[in-house]
Amino acid sequence: MKVVTVQEMQALEVASARAGVTVDALMEKAGLAVAGEAMRSLESPRGARVLVLVGPGNNGGDGLVAARHLHQWGARVQVYLCAPRRSPDPKRELCEERGIPIFSFDQDPGLGFLQRQLAASSLVVDAVLGTGKARRLEGTLKEALALVRQARQERRFVLLAVDLCTGLDADTGAVDPACPGADITVALGYPKVGHFTFPGASVTGLLKTADIGMPKGLDEGIGLELITSELMASLLPERPLEAHKGSFGRLLVVAGSRSYIGATMLACNGAYRVGAGVVTLASPRSVDTMVAPHLVETTHLPLPEMEGGGIAAMALPVVQGALSGYAALVVGCGLGQAAETVRFLEGLLLEGPAVAALPLVVDADGLNILARHPSWWQKLRARAVLTPHPGEMARLTGLPASQLQERRLASAREAAQEWGQVVVLKGAFTVVASPDGKARLSPFANPGLATAGTGDVLAGAVGGLLAQGLTPFDAATCGVYLHAAAAEAVGRRLGDAGMVAGDLLPELPRRIRAIKAGNTRLP
Repeated sequence: MKVVTVQEMQALEVASARAGVTVDALMEKAGLAVAGEAMRSLESPRGARVLVLVGPGNNGGDGLVAARHLHQWGARVQVYLCAPRRSPDPKRELCEERGIPIFSFDQDPGLGFLQRQLAASSLVVDAVLGTGKARRLEGTLKEALALVRQARQERRFVLLAVDLCTGLDADTGAVDPACPGADITVALGYPKVGHFTFPGASVTGLLKTADIGMPKGLDEGIGLELITSELMASLLPERPLEAHKGSFGRLLVVAGSRSYIGATMLACNGAYRVGAGVVTLASPRSVDTMVAPHLVETTHLPLPEMEGGGIAAMALPVVQGALSGYAALVVGCGLGQAAETVRFLEGLLLEGPAVAALPLVVDADGLNILARHPSWWQKLRARAVLTPHPGEMARLTGLPASQLQERRLASAREAAQEWGQVVVLKGAFTVVASPDGKARLSPFANPGLATAGTGDVLAGAVGGLLAQGLTPFDAATCGVYLHAAAAEAVGRRLGDAGMVAGDLLPELPRRIRAIKAGNTRLP
């Protein structure tokens, strides 16, 4: 499913018209879809009081179509015009022909009528402003939306937004102070970038996407895609009955130090839980001794260590000599940044040719060590997936984390193109960006993932998928989705606090099974 900007949506509407699907036809189907979602949101639809707030443009037209269908299906519908509409107005006329009451803001000095309707309604439909040019909310419209916001905060009704909450910028996610927010948003045709950009994401509520009848294939040139279960089902590697452990790849995980023992276990198990055939842990000898009893399925490559329990520089030829036996590499989880470990990693990633043949994941301290080198990407010759959180991204780019967070999508895309590598910018609605300009968005924002070790699970999962032959972009896509979907499943059981990284591991294969079975419902 593509995610679009305002300009792209407008271009799609023009292309639809050229293909014979008029704006009016799109509006009729959009309004019907909105009405359907509205009915599903009502406990007792027949006789329910519904207030439809209508604006001056096509978004208001969608609302008028929805009002017509809701009235036909037995709801008690009141339309409130929040701004003047052009005349003639066929959608309004159709409502009037059916006897739907229509009241205008200019008939409502003091907005007393609006207040009474809000108090009496079970559902309010926000069809005021959609994906048109963002504008500051002022005057009577601002006052009206303030009443809606206040009433919604008192939990009097469900608020359903048509395409976008009024006051939400579809491109930037900026939110006007008068924006009332929504409990449900029905995105028309395609979700918009602003639905997945904060603060807009926080006022969108439950996001649904409605097919409004645009011809297939018009969106092929759009480079941003939402990661869905359908996309996942097309990307996940097959598991033939005649397979053996070698069929699913051998992964080498270079990780760990005495201060970060758990990172080794989380990364190795993350790889196994997404289906890797053989996982080998390369870690300092003392760390390997401590974790070996807990990693009974993992094979081991103990490495020379320095005083303090980190990987020593002399471990470099040991790892380089082993690389030819593996299909992919994960490096960075829990390494620390001691001087000898830094020299080891610099030799592995930036100096030696051996690593260039393997796709790899660079995470955590691997990223922090790379960031010490100006123009490090010119020396990294391997096909890599880089998995920074915002702080690590700031170190890699030299830009403030706050600036990167304000434009997460653009930041990830620009970095991927400049570095020539796949970039996974972690956080709410994680971005997966490819060097060719394409990007994919995780549909999940889960505060339960804001805990130590979850990034190690993700790095291992992406590495396990690389080992099974997925391209770096597809492996990152699948790893991000499975990781976040596992967190959603755990969160349904435990809540949004108290989840730990190890809770994700048994959920990873359950998510794979559900996707392959076509069952995307989380328990």
